[in-house]
Amino acid sequence: MTILLSTLNARYTHASLGLRYLLANMGPLQAQTRLQEFVIGTKTTELVERILVNKPRIIGFGVYIWNVEETTKLVAMLKRVAPEVIIVLGGPEVSHEAGEQEIVKLADYLITGWGDVTFPKLCGEILNGPKPLMKIHAGVQAPLAELQLPYSLYTDDDIRHRTIYVEASRGCPFKCEFCLSALDKTAWPFALENFLAEMESLHARGARLFKFVDRTFNLNIKTSLKIMQFFLDKIEANPDDPIYAHFELVPDHLPDALKEGISKFPPGALQFEIGIQSFNPDVQSLVSRKQDNQKAADNIRWLCEESNAHLHVDLIAGLPGEDEASFAAGFNKLVALKPHEIQFGILKRLRGTPIIRHTENYGMVFDPHPPYTILANKQLDFMSMQRLVRFARYWDLVANSGRFANTVQWMLGDAPFENFMDFSNWLYAHTDATHRIAMERLAKLVAQWLQTRGMSAAEANALVASDYAGGAQAAAHAKPSEVSTSNAKVRPDVALPQRQARHLAS
Repeated sequence: MTILLSTLNARYTHASLGLRYLLANMGPLQAQTRLQEFVIGTKTTELVERILVNKPRIIGFGVYIWNVEETTKLVAMLKRVAPEVIIVLGGPEVSHEAGEQEIVKLADYLITGWGDVTFPKLCGEILNGPKPLMKIHAGVQAPLAELQLPYSLYTDDDIRHRTIYVEASRGCPFKCEFCLSALDKTAWPFALENFLAEMESLHARGARLFKFVDRTFNLNIKTSLKIMQFFLDKIEANPDDPIYAHFELVPDHLPDALKEGISKFPPGALQFEIGIQSFNPDVQSLVSRKQDNQKAADNIRWLCEESNAHLHVDLIAGLPGEDEASFAAGFNKLVALKPHEIQFGILKRLRGTPIIRHTENYGMVFDPHPPYTILANKQLDFMSMQRLVRFARYWDLVANSGRFANTVQWMLGDAPFENFMDFSNWLYAHTDATHRIAMERLAKLVAQWLQTRGMSAAEANALVASDYAGGAQAAAHAKPSEVSTSNAKVRPDVALPQRQARHLAS
């Protein structure tokens, strides 16, 4: 092996689509190239040993916000014990503001932006000359039709144990300033016939869990319908062999034709991630987000009431111009629409995003260390922001987990944000912790809090038990084959994501 492609994934079930694109497009160098993925949290010396055992001459690392700190340690150690090995970096975290990053200083070369054709070219020059003089190389954005698709490079082990990431398009036409996609000029589609042929091949090999990384899946409705029909055909042909597909939707673009297609999917087959981020029109304008809030709300309501899709809807706290009262109003509005999950995110300053232009006017202070979470702004001081951070964590543990489905409804009452914030403050005061709270302990604490709100101990314990000791918990711990999805059952090797299984069972 001459060239190694590597990254540190957030967890084992993730598989790097980007690295597989690089491998697919290595051309004559592909036979000399190997892919080797790791997981964050692995001891650095162990990583170095596992990398160097194959004696690579060039290592290309994919660097992201979640792995940059550990990858920096890894590169530093590699340069100490094997300085002759050439290190090439790429990925969103190092594509912007490169001059101030320690990992870039340690590496030999950096490719910013798209690496599909630039990385193989750089490797060829390193190996065969002339030696590249420049350290930083701007990635060439090749027409998508010229790229080799990577899906055959998912191994049988990937298909059995990992999420299969796919993309029918790249880029985004919208300019939301907190997102790196704001730098894109538009969205570019892959040739649909070729893409569906690759999906057919993956399905034939046993893939059943497809996660689309397209930023705007429903931008082109004709394309969306054809892709959805592909999955519907598979479900119709084999109803006892379920498929799970995840898409990210533009919230205010759901025409009748798309609704008709969505309505045909059975439970457990479809998940939509929908970014609302804020319901405040002034905040939306500040961050260049164009969104018809009424249409977005109507579409979420329809999806919840008229479809079997599992809905994961995002809000962001800490955006410029939004105080706690405004965020609370948006949160309460979203709760009333009853999506299955509300992802309560805290604003992060991704390198290269235009959100930085508001730093001075809105007093935005960010953590200098990844993931660069906002610490304070003019509307929310540090203490207020910390309370929101804890709210987000506890919301994930209690509401999004699906373990307290009945209890949460009682907890929220007619003022969801305010009531859950009260719970969050109480829980932190009693635990001094936001992580490593055992579920048994959390259940007892929830019951105790209910008693502080006027519920008797017997009533509180019974309510929590109806969730935690009942159906939702039982489904979460059942074997995949025991989790029912309509008339079909999920095969042991094609389990639903845990959270969705819990919500379906509740």
